[in-house]
Amino acid sequence: MKIERIETFVVPPRWLFVRIEATGGIVGWGEASLEGFAEPVDAVFEALRDRFIGADPRAIEDIWQIGYRAGFYRGGPVLMSALSGLDQALWDLNGKLNGLPVWRMLGGKVRDRVRAYAWIGGDRPDEIGEAAAARRAQGFSAVKMNATAELGRLEAPRVLDEVVERVRAAQAQGLDVGLDFHGRVHRPMAKQLARRLEPLGLLFIEEPLLSENLEGLAQIGQLTSTPIALGERLYSRWDFKRVLTSGVVDIIQPDLSHAGGISEVRRIAAMAEAYDIAVAPHCPLGPLALASCLQLAACTPNLVLQEMSIGIHYNVGADLLTYITNKDALSPVDGHLALPEEPGLGVTIDEAAVRAAAKEGHRWRNPVWRHADGGFAEW
Repeated sequence: MKIERIETFVVPPRWLFVRIEATGGIVGWGEASLEGFAEPVDAVFEALRDRFIGADPRAIEDIWQIGYRAGFYRGGPVLMSALSGLDQALWDLNGKLNGLPVWRMLGGKVRDRVRAYAWIGGDRPDEIGEAAAARRAQGFSAVKMNATAELGRLEAPRVLDEVVERVRAAQAQGLDVGLDFHGRVHRPMAKQLARRLEPLGLLFIEEPLLSENLEGLAQIGQLTSTPIALGERLYSRWDFKRVLTSGVVDIIQPDLSHAGGISEVRRIAAMAEAYDIAVAPHCPLGPLALASCLQLAACTPNLVLQEMSIGIHYNVGADLLTYITNKDALSPVDGHLALPEEPGLGVTIDEAAVRAAAKEGHRWRNPVWRHADGGFAEW
C-alpha cells in the first residue's frame, strides 16, 4: 500500500484541510489550520509530497519522525501545523483501513464522553450574561471568555472591577467559567487581577502571561490557587518539557492542529500525566481538529475539558458543522461530546462542499488592536 496523493484545501472561515489518498482509493482527512497563516502552512506540503508520495501510509510513526527530523530545521507553528494535518489524516486513513475509531488503535477508551466548553464574548456584563444564557440553552455547563480588553501595563483599579463584574454575569447563568488573559495582560496588572479573581472560583485562568515568561508565571502562581492553563502556542513535547518541569502550570492546552497532531499530543499528554498536570486541548478550529481531539480524549486519563467552536460563524457563513454530513458526531449533549464510534476520526467530510469552498478560499488574518496611546496591543 502506498500514498498516491496528498491534497490541501484552504476553506472558509480560516481552515486548511488535508486529504490523503492511498492505494485502492482509501482516503484520510486531517486539519492543518493555523489561524492567519494558511498560505505558509499550505506551502510546506510541497516538501511533504516530495517526501511521502509513495510511502506506506500505515507507517504513521516513521512518517512523523521523517516529517519532523529530516528537514533539519524543526518545530515552530508553520512546520508543526503542516505535520499535524498530515498526522491526523494518516490516523483517519488507518482507522478506516482497519474499521476502527482511532481511539481503539491507541489502546481503548478510559471514558464515555468528555465535557466541552465554548467561548462567549461581550464588552459589558449584560452582553456577557446574554451570551452565557445562549450557551446554557445549547446545553453547555462551562464557557470561556476573555478576561479584559487590551490592558496597558498600568491601569486604574476600576478596570479590574469591570473584569469581576463580567465574570459574575456569566456565573449568574449557572455556568462554570474559564478566563483567558490571552497573554495580553502584562505582569503588573496580571498580579493584581489574579488576586482579585481568586474568590470567584474560576475553572482556570489561561495565559495570565505569555508562556515564554515562566519566571513571571511562577510569581502569578504564588498569588492564586486558581489553576493556571497555557500551551496553545507551544508546538512539540520539547516546547512543553520546560513548562512541565517548571511547575508553573496546572492545565496544558496543546492544539492538535499545531502541536504535531494526534501522535505528538498523545506523547505530550503522557508527559503531563507524570507531573499530575491536566490536559484541555485548544480547539477554536474546524471539525477535523475537534474530531482528532475527541480521539485523544477517549484514551487519555488526564484529559479534563475540550474546547469547541460550535456556533461561531466568523461572519462568513461557515461554522464547525458546515463541511461534515454526520453533524451529530460533533454536537454537544448536556454539555458533553460523545466519543466517535465510526472508523477513523469519526466524521464524514462532504468532499464536494470542501472542493467548492476551496475555490473561494480565504485570507483570514488576526485583527490588530492598539492602546489608547496608539501602541500595539496583544491580541
